[in-house]
Amino acid sequence: MSALSLSPKPFLISLKDRSRLSLTTHLKTQKTLFCKSKRLTKIITAKSDGGNSADTGDRIISAVCYFYPFFDGIQYGKYVINQFSPIQALIQPLVPAIRVFKSFPLNGFLVFLTLYFVVVRNPNFSRYVRFNTMQAIVLDVLLIFPDLLERSFNPRDGLGLDLLMSLDSTVFLYLLVCLIYGSSSCLLGQVPRLPIVAEAADRQVL
Repeated sequence: MSALSLSPKPFLISLKDRSRLSLTTHLKTQKTLFCKSKRLTKIITAKSDGGNSADTGDRIISAVCYFYPFFDGIQYGKYVINQFSPIQALIQPLVPAIRVFKSFPLNGFLVFLTLYFVVVRNPNFSRYVRFNTMQAIVLDVLLIFPDLLERSFNPRDGLGLDLLMSLDSTVFLYLLVCLIYGSSSCLLGQVPRLPIVAEAADRQVL
């Protein structure tokens, strides 16, 4: 009888050990699944960035676009370039590309159409590329105003000529700053926002 009374104890201990082992295994399984689910969520979140990625290709395309308004408005630097040798040294490597751009009168208009309809209106490009391209286009469109002033008031000397030189130099320096700031920011993967231009570009790029 003493042997029979002792026999259930190992059985009870065995059940407890099994239940503990089962609970421990279950907890480990749940923890593993949770970690995998968390990692998967991070991967999906990282990939689903809404088209605002800025990989190497996007950066290069966006940086190159800022050369368009600079090449189109290079004539406004005729006074500054002749007076300051550092600016001459900075512009010198771009002279061949500027000559090609200026070789045909309609090149500027053709580039405008290409950038607007092939890039800005193309959803296959990321918003990063389309936004920077639109900024370059808006910047080029703004060149219409100093061009109209120069054509309307074309003084030969005196105060009028001084004002014209100041206007042209200001426009050129602004284009140069936009080129350096815009291109360098794009190459670094940042989003350059030019004064006035950025708001107009935001409205066009949905």
